[in-house]
Parts: sequence; C-alpha cells; structure tokens
Amino acid sequence: MNKHVKNLAPETTDLSRRSFLVGTAATGLVLGYAGSGIDQALAAPAPANFEPSVWYAIAPDGLVTVTCGKADMGQHVASTMAQIVAEELGASWKDMRVQLASNDPKFNDPVLGAQITGGSWSTMMNFDAMSRAGAAGRIALTEAAAASMGVPAGELVVRASTISHPKSKKSMSFADVVKSGKATKTFTADDLKAIKLKSPDQYTMIGVSVPQLDIPLKVNGTAKYGIDVMLPGMVYGALVTPPVRYGATVKSVDDSAAKKVPGFIKAVTLDDKTTTTTGWVVAVANTYANAKKAAAALKIDYDGGPNAKLSSESLLTEAKRLQGLSDSGQFFVKDGDPDAAFGSAAKVLEADYTTNINIHAPMEPMNATAEFKGDILHIYSGNQFATRSGAIAAGAAGIDPKFVVMHQMWLGGGFGRRLDADMMVPAVQAAKAVGKPVKVIYTRENDMTMDFSRPLTYQKVKAGVDGDGKLVALSHDVVSAWPTQRWGIPDFLSPSVDKKGPLDAFTVNGADFFYTVPNHYVRAIKNEMAHNATPSGQLRSVAPGWTFWAVESMIDEIAHATGKDPALLRISLLDGKGKNDGGAQRLRNTLLAAMGLAGYGTKQLPKGEGMGVACVSSQERATASWTACVAHVAVAPSGEVTVKKLTVATDVGTQVNPDGIRAQVEGAALWGMSLALFEKATLKDGGIEQTNFDSYTPLRMSQLPEVAVNVIANGEKATGVGEPAVTVVAPAIGNAVFNAVGARVRGLPITAEAVKAAMKA
Repeated sequence: MNKHVKNLAPETTDLSRRSFLVGTAATGLVLGYAGSGIDQALAAPAPANFEPSVWYAIAPDGLVTVTCGKADMGQHVASTMAQIVAEELGASWKDMRVQLASNDPKFNDPVLGAQITGGSWSTMMNFDAMSRAGAAGRIALTEAAAASMGVPAGELVVRASTISHPKSKKSMSFADVVKSGKATKTFTADDLKAIKLKSPDQYTMIGVSVPQLDIPLKVNGTAKYGIDVMLPGMVYGALVTPPVRYGATVKSVDDSAAKKVPGFIKAVTLDDKTTTTTGWVVAVANTYANAKKAAAALKIDYDGGPNAKLSSESLLTEAKRLQGLSDSGQFFVKDGDPDAAFGSAAKVLEADYTTNINIHAPMEPMNATAEFKGDILHIYSGNQFATRSGAIAAGAAGIDPKFVVMHQMWLGGGFGRRLDADMMVPAVQAAKAVGKPVKVIYTRENDMTMDFSRPLTYQKVKAGVDGDGKLVALSHDVVSAWPTQRWGIPDFLSPSVDKKGPLDAFTVNGADFFYTVPNHYVRAIKNEMAHNATPSGQLRSVAPGWTFWAVESMIDEIAHATGKDPALLRISLLDGKGKNDGGAQRLRNTLLAAMGLAGYGTKQLPKGEGMGVACVSSQERATASWTACVAHVAVAPSGEVTVKKLTVATDVGTQVNPDGIRAQVEGAALWGMSLALFEKATLKDGGIEQTNFDSYTPLRMSQLPEVAVNVIANGEKATGVGEPAVTVVAPAIGNAVFNAVGARVRGLPITAEAVKAAMKA
C-alpha cells in the first residue's frame, strides 16, 4: 500500500509560504486534534512530551495520549489501541487518553500500512506493533528512571504509571521521568523487533474489561463527529441527486425559484473527475434549512445515461447469463477435478443462492466540511480509508494530494459505508465554487439512494458425494459486482489461480473454506452490468456475508440428502487435512462450543420449531475468526419466521477487552439476522426504490431474540470480531427453518412468502 501514499509527503526544500503551510499542517499545528493551534504553538514553550512512538505521547503530567490510526465508529478501536499500549507500557488506565490520527504522512506506518478500517483487521494487524511501541516506552522510561535513582534498570518494576525500586523503596512516576527530560532513548525497527513482549500469562491489562475511553467524550459532547463541525464563515450545501444511481448527467439547471429562497448563494453542478459521483447538484445557502429549501426549488433536467432502464431483475438475469458461460470469470480456488468427480459421484446436488442489494444506513448521515486556506484544502469528516479519501478530495479539487489535510472525526456508524468518500466531492467543489467553507449533509434519502451498497449476488453450487455420503467434489460460481476493483488500487486485487488476471477476492472470500474436499473449484465472475449500475461497496461482513450463505446452506442440503446430522457432517469435514491443518480444528472446536451452549440435539422442540447450525472462517482465510452459530426459530403456518435464540461461539485468540468483544459479537449477530430476514433494496429504472426506514426495514427492537455468546480466548494471535458473526447467522437461520418445517429457502432475505412457497413445494 505504501506506494500509493508516498506522494503525501510534504516538500522540504522549498521555503515558500505554500511549503510552510503544508509543513505545519503535517506536523499538527493546525489540525486541532491535540487542542493546540498556531497561537498556542508560538507561546512560551512548555515542558516537552515524551514520544516513544508516533502512536502515543506521555505528557509532563503523566497522561498518555494514544493516537488511533483507525476509524472509531462505535467499536471502540481507539480504546483497544490504548489498552494494548498500556499493557506493555505499564500505564494506569486512569492516565490513558485517545485521539484520532490525521492524514499526516508520519502515520503511514511501514508496518501497519494504509489508514484503512475494515475487514475486522484493526486489532489483529495492530496488536504486535502497538505492543512493541508500548514496550519501547517502558524500556526508555525505566532506563531514565534508573539513571535518576542510581539503581540498575533490571531491578525496577513498572506498574500503574510508576517505576519503583523495591530494594531501596525509591520510585518515580511517569510524570517525574518525563519532566526530568532524561527519557531520550530511541528505537530502530530492528530494536523494536528484538523486544521480548509479555506472554499471555503475564498480562494485567489485556483481557480486562476496562471502561472504554471514548464513552465519556461521547456522553459529555466533547467527541466531535463530522456532523458537529462548525467553522467561521461556514455555509451549507444540500444535495439534489438524480433518479438514476449512477451514470446520469445534468443537462440544465434552472435556479430561478431557488434565488427566491433567503440566504441562497449558488447551485453547483458537480464536475467529478474522480468518477465517484455523476449527475449531482449542490444548493449552497447560509443555513442548512435554506439550502434544503433551495435544493427543493431547483429544476434540473437530466440525461439518465446507460443505466436508466436497469432493475434488480435485469442484474440477476445478466448474472445467470454470465454464470452459464464456461469461459467467464477467473478461478479463486482450483483443486482437483470436480467435473470428473461429479461423473463418478453416487449423488450430485445443485442449487442456486441469491442475495439482494443491501444498504448501510449508518445513523449519522454522510457529511463533510471543506475549507480552502490558501493552497491548502482542509476536509473535516469521519472516514474509514483516509489514504484513499484524501486522494479523492484532492481529485475533486484538482490539486495534489499533499495539499489536503484530513481532519478525522468520530464516526456515527460506518459499517463499510465510509470506506467511500463521495461526501467529500460536493463539499470540496461547493467550497471551491463559493469561496467559503461548506458543510454538506446528506438527507436520509440521499444516503440510501446513493449508497455504495452490498451487491446483488447470484451463486451456483454443485456438490457430489460418494456411496458413503462423503463429499468428494464441490464447484461454486459467485457472480457479483466487484466493489474493490472499483477503488482502482491494484494491491487490493488478487491474482487468479488460472492466470487470467487479477480478481476481486473480496467477492469470494469464504468460498475457500476449511472443509476437506479433494475436488474444489471457486470461480469469481464480475457482473459488469451491476458493477456499473449500482455501484457497490463493502458492507459489514463483505463477501462471507453471501459466500457462506451458499456454502453453509449447501452443506446442510448434503447432510439431509445423505441422512446425516448437519452438525456431525461438518465435524467430519473439519478433519484438518492438508492445507486445512490448524484452522479446521479451531473451527470444529467453536462449532462444538456453540452446540453445547445451545443444547443442540439434546431436547425435543415443539412442532414448527427447529435449530440450525453454521460455522465460518470469516473474514478471510488468512485472517479468520472462527465462528459458529446455532439458531433456534419458530415458523408460523403463514411462513413468518421468529428467531427465538441465537447462540454464537467465536475463537478470537487473544481478547483485549472482553466486554467490548461481547458487544461486537452480539451486534454483529443481530446485524446478520437483520440481513437474513428483513433488509432488501431493489433497483428500478436505474434507481434505488427504498428511500427511508419506512421502505427499507432493518431489525427492530421488538424483534430481538435472546443472544448467547461464548468467546473462546486461547492465547493465540488476536483476531477481529466486528464482522464474523454477521456471516454465520443467515445460514444458521435458513437451516433452522428447514429443520422446523422442511422449507428450503435459497434467497436472502428469508421472507414469509418465500417460506410458505417452499413449504408447499
């Protein structure tokens, strides 16, 4: 990733005003995250902070401020980073503070890579680096304290922000050491790698449910979200978006009625060279209310473009056509010879599985505030991909990315939506057009109809079993838009195993499961029509949200076709042979834990009720959190499904904050249930039909089931928990519905109508 962000480094040889502004922005003087501005920076020097790492600083008062390079959207990742640092540093939790990183080039860490928050990667990819940063600070403080006390550093004990020498009873606080100015030790990359970290049995902070540091900030209002930004002289922009999701152009704008709105300034038609948006107009006014009135008064004539007649049905028809072509797509998995195995199989099963378009709908609508200060563009917004977002903002402004300063805000929900930076484009171009800071706030209707949604998918799965009912072959075709390819970042694509070129692995992850199947093909097929018309993004759980829907449903279908218990079939397939060594055993253990907690197979259920199982290695094979679910459902004669209980077990290796993990797993499971039963968006005449929560209907509080969670912490490498439980719930519910009433539903969401039809089939 680093090759994509090198151009963010400021020039150092040119001492012009432009160079000075960029330099000061890069060093934090005008970013505002640490509460300091230029006037304060030029005041009398205060005692210096000790900064063992770019990721945290210790002030002379002993407070430790950790800078989080990840987006915090309620999952408390900033507190998680602080907790990891505090463990090795030896700091007291009461002394820890958090702040969010800017796009300063110093935060483009060669180990941690680009500033992206997704894939449930944050903890697993940051745990080691943040631990070493904390340990480096402890070592430096200890050596400085030893010099001050005149004792050997090896005899010192660090605990609760205090360095003590038991033999002499001497001690120094972190504050004392920092004020002394003697903590000056620096560490090279090799030095950091050589540090011996604590073993799990030595942890005193990791594994403890300490209070999340961001909660007080959010309760007292000091945590600022993008929607909270206020700048001197700021005006507001309200969007007018076309009836077509993508591809429309503006033919003309009549603003005569808008000019009668008090405070109206200008209607700006976006000219978006980044191709993030098409056909958008921004009405700018002195207040948001007036901007909305002006937007409503604009009369805009559109050319609907090439996608104006497309619908969900046409996208699905095209997907089926593409799947039927023998030469379409690229292979993601190509083991053995499934076709030959199908020819000799005792039984062959074949099924189609579908998922519909799904919308993110975070509670804080998309927003951004843009301000030009001389040649420097300042963007205030909450985003999950600062590296890419800064480039999009620069592209919208027509400037070099090194002249963009990103002010990262707290996120009122992200779930993958804020991996995209479309909200920055209208703010930037409106600010440039009117010469003032402009805040753009999407309406809920803007947010839903212009979402970078989870794509509509079509999957065909074919399985062959031998005379003993053993799975010997499986082929799996996945047809969808390719959201990651849309980003235009080659490093995020994967080489196909058939050498046909790169593919978007984020549309097929999960299909490379840990079951032992000697003959296994997975084909990734890009639906170009959907790719252009929707266009799609990453929604919490990404590909495993649909690939495991197909895989885990088919495993159940195989079990019932061969007279086997679905859970026992899974256990037999998770034998850990070959490339599945290690991972299969952990997944099997997780499945057993969920079964035991749920009482699977131990009780007689009433008529119309059933339990279903599923187990997954989400998010990706190489970065899996092993997760299993037992769903207990009741199905009414009308086909209506009521989820009575979800039992989820997940192996996270090392858990940092147990309460935080449990909350994320519970939330992920409920999101998975919402996608399984309630959420569906549809495309008609090129546009998304659902515009608000009256027509797009996520899970409501009154529909919540009991949720039981078993977190397995075994001291292995920490894994992610924000998404995996999303992916396991839908197939578990679908399998439970079949066990309850014999109805096999193969499309999401599982509606009462679909269940009733399957019951009659």
